Amino acid sequence: MTLVPTLAPNRATAIVERMHECRLLVLGDVMLDHFIVGRANRVSPEAPVPVVTFERDEYRAGGAANVALNAQVLGASIDLIGLVGADGPSARLMEQLQAAGVRGASLLTDEARRTTTTVRIVTTRHQQVARVDYESDEPVTDAIERAIIEQLEAHAPHAGAIVVSDYAKGLVTRRVMAAVIAAGQQSGVAAFVDPASAHPDIYAGATVVTPSQADVESATHIRIRTEDNARRAAAAFRELSRAEAVLITRSELGMWLACHDIEGRLPVATREVSDVTGSGDTVVATLALAVAAGATMAEAARLANEAASISVGKSGPATVTPAELLAAVLSRTP
Repeated sequence: MTLVPTLAPNRATAIVERMHECRLLVLGDVMLDHFIVGRANRVSPEAPVPVVTFERDEYRAGGAANVALNAQVLGASIDLIGLVGADGPSARLMEQLQAAGVRGASLLTDEARRTTTTVRIVTTRHQQVARVDYESDEPVTDAIERAIIEQLEAHAPHAGAIVVSDYAKGLVTRRVMAAVIAAGQQSGVAAFVDPASAHPDIYAGATVVTPSQADVESATHIRIRTEDNARRAAAAFRELSRAEAVLITRSELGMWLACHDIEGRLPVATREVSDVTGSGDTVVATLALAVAAGATMAEAARLANEAASISVGKSGPATVTPAELLAAVLSRTP
C-alpha cells in the first residue's frame, strides 16, 4: 500500500501559523446556496413525496465564494474575482461575503445573466429532499471576459497563489484560463484548479488540479477500483491536463496524490459525514494556502485531507478554522 507520508505536528503548526501572512487570488464561479429547512413527517397525498413544513431559510456563499471564505477563515487575505447578475441573490451573496470579512471581492455584474443560485429543500435532520438550480451557464461575453482578465492581471502580482474554481457556469473560458497560467508564471506563483470541464486540456500549465474521481474516470476512461487503477488514471489525467500535480478526491476512499516527486494514497479520516456540499472548495483552498505558506505538496495534501474531513461533518458549504485543523492533525499523532 502506497501512502503519502504523515505530517509531523511541528510542521503542521508552522504551516498553519504562516497562513495568516498569505494572500490568495480566487477566480471562478461564485454562487449563493439557499437552504429551505423544515420538518418532514408525512407523505403528500398528491404524489409519493414528503411534505416539508417550513421552519427557516439559510443562505451560504458557494462555489468560488466558498473557496474564498475557506481561505479567509484559515487566515489568508483574499482577492475574489467572479460574476453575478443584477438581482436579489447577488446582493445576498455580497452580504454573506462582507459578513465573513472578505473585503477584496471584485464581482463583475452582467445584467443579462442570473446569479447562480442553488436552492435545496432539507429536513432538520440534514436530509436533502429536492434541489433547484437557477443559473446561466453560457460562456461570458467578450467584454466580460476582457474585464475578468484585467482584474486578474491587476491582482496576480500581489498573490501568493492563484485558485481557479470552475463549476462550468461559463466564466472559466480558455482565454481566461490561459491568462491565469500566464499571470501565475509572470508572478512566480502556483495556479491551483478545482475543475469541472470535460476537456482537462483547458487547464494546461496549471500547477495543481484537484478533480473528483468521477471527473478523472470520465476524462481517462479508467475505472478506479485499485491503487494501480488510481496510479494509471492520475498519470493519464496529468498528461491530459499537463498539470504538474493532480490530487484526486475520492469521497469515502480519501484522496490520491500524483506529482513529480511523490505519489500515493491519503486515507479518509474517520469522521461522521453530515454533508459533502462544498468539500471540494475546502480542499483546493487549504491545499493552495498551505503551499503558499511553505508546505510541500505532500504536506499540503495532508492538511487538505484533514480539512475536508472536518468540512463534511458540518451542514452545507462549511469552513474550517486553524484551531480545528491543527486539532485534527494532532489527534492522529501517536
